[in-house]
Amino acid sequence: MSKHQVGLVGLGSMGMGMAKNILNAGFSLKGYDIFEPAKSALATAGGTATNSVAEAALDVDVFLLMVVNAAQAEDVIFGSGNAVTALKPGATVMLCSTVAPSDAKALGERVLAAGLEFLDAPVSGGKVGAETGTLTLMCSGSDASFEAADGVLKAISKVVHKLGTEPGLGATYKVVHQLAAGVHLVAAAELMALGAKAGCDSSKLFEIVSQSAGASWMMTDRVPHILDDDFAPRSMVDIFIKDLGLVLQTGKENTVPLPLSAAAHQMLLAASGMGHGKLDDSAVVKAYEAMTGVSVASSRS
Repeated sequence: MSKHQVGLVGLGSMGMGMAKNILNAGFSLKGYDIFEPAKSALATAGGTATNSVAEAALDVDVFLLMVVNAAQAEDVIFGSGNAVTALKPGATVMLCSTVAPSDAKALGERVLAAGLEFLDAPVSGGKVGAETGTLTLMCSGSDASFEAADGVLKAISKVVHKLGTEPGLGATYKVVHQLAAGVHLVAAAELMALGAKAGCDSSKLFEIVSQSAGASWMMTDRVPHILDDDFAPRSMVDIFIKDLGLVLQTGKENTVPLPLSAAAHQMLLAASGMGHGKLDDSAVVKAYEAMTGVSVASSRS
């Protein structure tokens, strides 16, 4: 495809990494964020920082949203951002945020009714994946939306799953995935807290579990943060509270009981209630440590 002009709203830790890879792929990129330093960083990287959502949407072929939730996405397109009036007919709106399937479906239908294309395209891979251009995308949309976004998808991802044409399908797969990620995250913190309390060496425990049947990607990625007592945010506790909330919402809408998801959600809420909501999501271990009175990091050799 020819190098279309791209707009992006949401220049946080994920959005900025995506923006840099889009620029490195040779696209012209305009971006907007309410955080001024983020806009300055985009300009330094070679993008054009705009003063409004509408300016970021004007004359672009592909318009990415990497905002926090569905309410923000709707506000960007149809609310105060009013991108719908700035986007040219047939432009593709690409929603990369994690939102409830029902919300993605409703937003997508409004976008399509406005004469635009819609690509439901939630991402997985975190800050590292965004920075290295190795995200996994779970996408649903028309052939036209995939064609328009093809170069952008290649710039930011290692794998793109095409899951159908209807808005909400991509979000469904992502939310179900987040069930596994959230439960595995909390399970990792729980087993490390139990081991520390029971007298295990935390480093040896991690070595054993990460190389055995109890291993998970979340375990091997997050427990090193716990062992190093390093909770600088790569993701955040509050983000996983949001995501598991979407899991529970989807379970309710489909009348599916999700007891493990609910328990994991409660432990993340406990960590946030203790004041750790803006720390790395591995800081959920702090809720366990408060109950056991034992630090996992101090229990390593």
